Amino acid sequence: VQLQASGGGLVQAGDSLTLSCTASENTFSRYVMGWFRQAPGKEREFVAAIRGIGGSTSYAASVKVRFTISRDNAKNTVYLQLNSLKPEDTAIYYCAAAYQAIYSQWRRDSTYHYWGQGTLVTVSS
Repeated sequence: VQLQASGGGLVQAGDSLTLSCTASENTFSRYVMGWFRQAPGKEREFVAAIRGIGGSTSYAASVKVRFTISRDNAKNTVYLQLNSLKPEDTAIYYCAAAYQAIYSQWRRDSTYHYWGQGTLVTVSS
């Protein structure tokens, strides 16, 4: 599975962005899709994830109110809507795919088999 992330950029605090990640896999709906991020000098952290079918989601506490994950299985694409951005949201955002992962493991990066190349989000104050 190849993942291509896009949509990052330089924005000001309070602005919004939408990240996209398109997969090459025709069985896209069988994969849990996740977003992770890595800020400079920090470890990669979980942001959000969504089940293949049914719409169940999970969010990190730091983004739960401000970010929304969604997917369009017909387009093999997962989205991350970032609202009310803060400087501390500055990071490289990675999408990842896990084949039929169980909910309790969604937040672990080791759960995901495939990773995109990352897209940089920079939030200025």
